[in-house]
Amino acid sequence: MSLYEKLGGAEAIDAAVDIFYRKVLADDRISHFFDDVDMDAQAAKQKAFLTMAFGGPNSYTGKDMREAHKHMNLNETHFDAVVENLAATLTELGVSEEDIGEVAAVAASVKDDVLNK
Repeated sequence: MSLYEKLGGAEAIDAAVDIFYRKVLADDRISHFFDDVDMDAQAAKQKAFLTMAFGGPNSYTGKDMREAHKHMNLNETHFDAVVENLAATLTELGVSEEDIGEVAAVAASVKDDVLNK
């Protein structure tokens, strides 16, 4: 069973992304990156990306992680804030620690690209 299926499919990804961005926008460490962002479009891209990254249907047509983040000058603190908010979101939704660990592993797999290392 894919991580996408274990998390609950499209409905669960939709709910998680909506809660995640509420947390991100309230987080002073990273909220400023979204000041001029169309959050509806951002959420839609994130839902498509996570669906693909977690083994669901691939309808993601956005940039790769390195290209999407190269202009942002991100550091470890920013990356950690995103992962913390994602884990808190999944915990709030009742996702198991094991599945949260799998999500964290997916995040870790793109860390160097996100941070342009």
